[in-house]
Amino acid sequence: MKMAILLSLFTLSLEGRDQPIPEGRAMIIQRLLLPVAGLCLSLVAWGQAPPQSSATASQAAPGAFVDVEGGKLYYEECGTGPEAMILIHDGIVHSAVWDDVWPAFCKRGHTIRYDRRGFGRTPASTTWYTETEDLAALLRQRKVTHAILVGSSHGGELSIDFTLQYPSPVRQLVLVGAVVSGLPYTDHFLNRGIANSRPFDKGDVPGGLSNWAKDKYLLASGHDAAKKRLLDLLTANPQDMTHSDYARPTQAALPRLKEIHVPTLILTGDADIPDVHAHAGAIEAGIPGSKRVILPETGHLMYLEKPEEFSRAVFTFIDANSL
Repeated sequence: MKMAILLSLFTLSLEGRDQPIPEGRAMIIQRLLLPVAGLCLSLVAWGQAPPQSSATASQAAPGAFVDVEGGKLYYEECGTGPEAMILIHDGIVHSAVWDDVWPAFCKRGHTIRYDRRGFGRTPASTTWYTETEDLAALLRQRKVTHAILVGSSHGGELSIDFTLQYPSPVRQLVLVGAVVSGLPYTDHFLNRGIANSRPFDKGDVPGGLSNWAKDKYLLASGHDAAKKRLLDLLTANPQDMTHSDYARPTQAALPRLKEIHVPTLILTGDADIPDVHAHAGAIEAGIPGSKRVILPETGHLMYLEKPEEFSRAVFTFIDANSL
């Protein structure tokens, strides 16, 4: 892959791109939170249909699909309650990454997790689409009018973007190792992504997946079972890190964080990369009344490492801020 492709990620115009982002190194770095300038999205009215009943807390409904612009999304749903907790996965692996906390969330209340385009069971997009519109379509079709967004990494960035565009349904935000568009990244962050993804450039998919599963920032040292779990997930779903993408760029959210007025928890693993800690600080400074918590002995994907501690922190925050 030519270096120009990587550099083009930094020079996206407000009018978008003429070609889809190709597979490989540049694609991985974009998913790992590379900021882009974007298109201002129009705000549309949110439907007020009552919540739809779901499966019982002890038994999740079978996975299904919802239609979105030019495609479909795979989702799973469980539990009951007036608010739906929406689990939005990171840019590395699909929604199965929540498996260790899924039973606790289902027992706690109405929960939905889904695979973003190209991840897990959701087909990769073949045309341009907008991630916030995908999430909006999912909530509307599942008749969710009160949502708690639990977004990990890029899923947290998406949660911020969605809340700015569609504030009405969002009741709380839980941002896990999240970043915010509009804040740049260090050379260390970018070089780490290039090094880990170098095997993809040579057609060595297993090598690239292994590099990311062993990354010291994704999972803290000593969590060998979590590292194996991550590698198993990626090996079974290599498309998670190799698919091309047509996601439209979004407006930078950093200068708009003050517009968010819902209870917000920012969770960061102490072993996560310094850039993520810097973004967490910027998010805390920008969102009025937000709370930042650092979870000891965890990395970027803390719910794979300490699922009980993660769930406890999330539920405690939700309960303390419920209306």
